[in-house]
Amino acid sequence: MPPNECDILLKDFYTQEQGEAQKKNLRFFSILYMSSYPPRECGIATYTRDLVKAIDRKFSPYLESKILAMNENGSSIYNYCSKVKYQINQTEIEDYINVARKINKDDSIRLINIQHEFGLFGGEWGDYLLAFLEVVKKPVVVTFHSLIPNPTPKLKKVIQAIAKRCEKIIVMADMAIEYYECDYGLKKSQLVVIPHGTPVIEPYSSEASKKKLGFEGKMLLSTFGLLNQGKGVEYVIKALPKIIEKHPEVLYLIIGETHPVVRKYEGEKYRNKLIKLSQKLNLTNYVKFYNKYLTLEEIINYLKSTDIYLCPPLAVNQITSGTLAYALSAGKAIVSTPFLHAKEVLQQGRGEIVGFRDPTGISRVVNALIEKPETRKSMEKQSYLYGQKTSWPIAAIAHLNVFKKIINLKNKIKSFRLPPLKLTHLYNLSDEVGIIQHAKHSINDRSSGYTTDDNARALIAVTLYYHKSQNPESLKYVNVYLSYLYHALTKDGWFHNFMNYDRRFLDKKGSEDCYGRALWAAGFVMNSNLPENIKKTAKFIFDKAIKNIAKLKSPRGQAFSLIGLYYYYEAYPNPEIRQKIILLAERLVKFYQKEKTKDWCWFEQTITYDNGRLPEALFLAYEVTKNKLYLKIAKESLDFLSSLVILNDKLVLIGQRGWYNHKGKRAFFDQQPLDAASMVQVFLRAYQVTDEKKYQHKALLAFSWFLGINSINQPVYDQTTSGCFDGLLPDCVNLNQGAESTISYLLSRMCFE
Repeated sequence: MPPNECDILLKDFYTQEQGEAQKKNLRFFSILYMSSYPPRECGIATYTRDLVKAIDRKFSPYLESKILAMNENGSSIYNYCSKVKYQINQTEIEDYINVARKINKDDSIRLINIQHEFGLFGGEWGDYLLAFLEVVKKPVVVTFHSLIPNPTPKLKKVIQAIAKRCEKIIVMADMAIEYYECDYGLKKSQLVVIPHGTPVIEPYSSEASKKKLGFEGKMLLSTFGLLNQGKGVEYVIKALPKIIEKHPEVLYLIIGETHPVVRKYEGEKYRNKLIKLSQKLNLTNYVKFYNKYLTLEEIINYLKSTDIYLCPPLAVNQITSGTLAYALSAGKAIVSTPFLHAKEVLQQGRGEIVGFRDPTGISRVVNALIEKPETRKSMEKQSYLYGQKTSWPIAAIAHLNVFKKIINLKNKIKSFRLPPLKLTHLYNLSDEVGIIQHAKHSINDRSSGYTTDDNARALIAVTLYYHKSQNPESLKYVNVYLSYLYHALTKDGWFHNFMNYDRRFLDKKGSEDCYGRALWAAGFVMNSNLPENIKKTAKFIFDKAIKNIAKLKSPRGQAFSLIGLYYYYEAYPNPEIRQKIILLAERLVKFYQKEKTKDWCWFEQTITYDNGRLPEALFLAYEVTKNKLYLKIAKESLDFLSSLVILNDKLVLIGQRGWYNHKGKRAFFDQQPLDAASMVQVFLRAYQVTDEKKYQHKALLAFSWFLGINSINQPVYDQTTSGCFDGLLPDCVNLNQGAESTISYLLSRMCFE
């Protein structure tokens, strides 16, 4: 089919759905978040803003976020954004009742998520909130940001009353479950853990970040957040003399303004105390204060420049720390006091624990980390991997999963929102020769050279993009990738595959997969809206290579070639090409009939990689020939494959660590973007050929794999770089963003453009 037929499928889906909604006069749904909110300077306000932003990014416009803002007192006036629909003066109990009544009349609000911190609500232990809960008629989920073990009778009674009026309780650490169950008598079934969300921070160079901030040559220690007496910063300052004695290159950054509530009642008493202490210890040149409320960009820039992050709070029972969570997401070596959150998340080599109020311990551990860079690097890696599991996109999905169990959002809200279409990383991986095969994180690894496989796939991707945009830059890369294919073509009509960075081919002949992908790309270009001279070059390549089609033996090489022949036939229909399509289709049929049993509907004894391409090729053969046997086997094999990889409404791909042998055990990891892309495209192809809605639905599920609806609930697409991680491991993603994975994502994404 022409490149744009696949593109319109999802657009049709959404158009139909929106049309039906308009006919039925249905509204989109809203979740109301009860919390402090910026510009109020407060950790809970920042948390709620980031959570709402992440949920909007994924689920808007199908799910709208609204805010019920908690105001400090009657004199506090904030210039809120339009999301803030309601406000409560936290010290006025009448406000709680009146606003609850207004919310009851708002039919769009389906659920309320209360961000709970004792200081946000009036009364004893914030019991004014109970008045609100008594009146409001909407389902409620509460998120507890604080935990106080061994509660007083009054505190216990307040928490139990809140829990009684809530459907679910979100906590941010596993340890909290036991405390709420044992100390407060809450039901374990009511509690769910969603870790504190964190920004997505792409891999980076600390030295480059230091240079931007003017800290070249420094060993940076840092602590950030709103200052108050409980931060424990004075104990780090007291530890510095013994650190600087060995390492005079050390500089300690204390980043953030004094907490507004503290400043209101105490002024800058604590900050002045810290400044005097640093002066007394002759540390003026080794301690720097940044007294401002930080933007997210500023926090990230300081974290990127930090070598060791210090987290020394004095509250033993602190169950969550946003600053600690952010330091983990930035991949920092961390030294912390043993408060509850730190004890839980700094396991498995992610950080070091020192005692409360222990300058000697801090200096000892920091010196050891400075002197053992290998240990520090290992700690950074473990922290970064953990931080990827707590990113805001993952937190957004986790919250929606909780909400969906309480209110009926199924089939009324999409499980993802399409990210903007960007080819930035694809172009960054490319030069005047072609696309470079591998990357170290998001930086191309020139030593890996180039492959025809990748350049063929990249050619299809930019051809699709040119069809959409008519962008001159994409036309430039069409020429680059097509030129690579032409150069890789051998005299006898095969293709080299591997070329090193010195532009020398390393093989006499590439694999049959390589050959098939090259034909696929050439055929796709021929059947496009590219300029005629480019299409003629693609036809020249195809015509010179076509003589080898009958020599192919591997199922995938034949499937890829058949797909290329289909596009050739669409552009230049003739009996000879049709006959070659039939030849390859009949061979795939024989593979299938030989291996098929009652419990195994596949072409081989082992299910491996790029599996969707085999049934896809037969769907296309049916389109050309109308041979119903091709359609029957295409559907049978796809449905069988689908039963293996669609589990509990998630795409769970066959893992490359062992694949799946008939009568054997299947591997679940590592899962590859290449395989996800083949499933997206074959499901859409099946929908286009059969008009069966189930395939359209499965295509959406398959694409969701890239966005975090997968076995470990982590996004594989990196919205920061517009690249795609190289695979899904049991506990994390492979952080490299090479050509194959990035192109696989783009091909899938453009099917939905």
